[in-house]
Amino acid sequence: MIAKEKILKGFETAEARWARFGPYYAMFPLEFAFDVVEKYSKNGDYIIDPFAGRCSSIYAGGVLGRNSLGLEINPVGWLYGTVKLQPAEKEEVIDRLLEIYSKRNYYNRAIQKMPEFYRICYCDEVLKFLLAARTHLDWRYNRVDATLMSILLIYLHAKIGEGLSNQMRMTKSMGMNYSVQWWKKNNMTTPPEINPCDFILKKIEWRYEKGKPKVTESAVVFGDSSNKLINIAERAINNDIKFSLLFTSPPYYSITDYHADQWLRLWLLGGSENPQSLKDKHKGRFVNKQEYYDLLDNVFGLCAKMMKRESIVYARTDKREFTFNSTLEILKKHFPNHSVKIVEKPLTKDTKTQTKLFGDKTMKPGEVDIIMSRNEPTQ
Repeated sequence: MIAKEKILKGFETAEARWARFGPYYAMFPLEFAFDVVEKYSKNGDYIIDPFAGRCSSIYAGGVLGRNSLGLEINPVGWLYGTVKLQPAEKEEVIDRLLEIYSKRNYYNRAIQKMPEFYRICYCDEVLKFLLAARTHLDWRYNRVDATLMSILLIYLHAKIGEGLSNQMRMTKSMGMNYSVQWWKKNNMTTPPEINPCDFILKKIEWRYEKGKPKVTESAVVFGDSSNKLINIAERAINNDIKFSLLFTSPPYYSITDYHADQWLRLWLLGGSENPQSLKDKHKGRFVNKQEYYDLLDNVFGLCAKMMKRESIVYARTDKREFTFNSTLEILKKHFPNHSVKIVEKPLTKDTKTQTKLFGDKTMKPGEVDIIMSRNEPTQ
């Protein structure tokens, strides 16, 4: 098993190159994920994260020899997670890239009808290529297509020269009107001319240069934990599989909308051409306190059925009163015999967190780690 330090520093191993795969808003710091997995579980243990995000917890578990299971409702996070656990073969991904690129000219007329945002964000060659990928990549069910699509998602928008787009942020999709106004104000209405095939080919070559990561059997399930966990818990109980570590950071009440934050990447996956908050349950910003409470109650209740008697629960949450109190109350309800340790994590200027919103310079209350156990943590 590769040393943790070789994964967290540099890009000299396959595990290190794939560890940072996928920019995602309010993601777990990689070092934090590896530290928790290493300290609170041991080789061969089963780990679960029902709110997996871009799946850093699951990747850390898999690389460190734990059997890890994540669940994620956002397809962007799910794609990042499932691909870095088991990317397709490089040659197959390159062949598929060339095939998709060859279809781009079927979309010459389609790009003419697209909103102004897209015409300023991407040059014609890139935009035609993206429409071909959006139409033909079966990312949900084909591993090669999933791998290529996830790489496209990473570089879909970023600073000029670092991605396929005009000047943009990488982790979060900015609004259409805001972006257009910003580009016009800064005299940047002409997108950079990029050959998307050459650009993505270089990214593929770099990502695979050290090979594919060695990961213990681990997986990420796509969907709503409150539904998917019902069958998962039943199968785990029937097969006598017990999880040793529940390691997660549930969504924070009334903070951010993960689907709106990733609207442009969701568009590439077949979503709406115009960004909007989704109305589907558990896919938008949580503003109904009862729905939020019920979600955590349901998910942690289902997880509790699969946990070992001497399991560890490690939940990072928001210090604000309702989110913290709700999370703690629900965890105590479902793990009544576990002792509780609270560790405050104040924000610093470099902190990346769900509570520190883009454009909001005020310091938020910070985050809190809730650590519950019946035994001392594994050293």
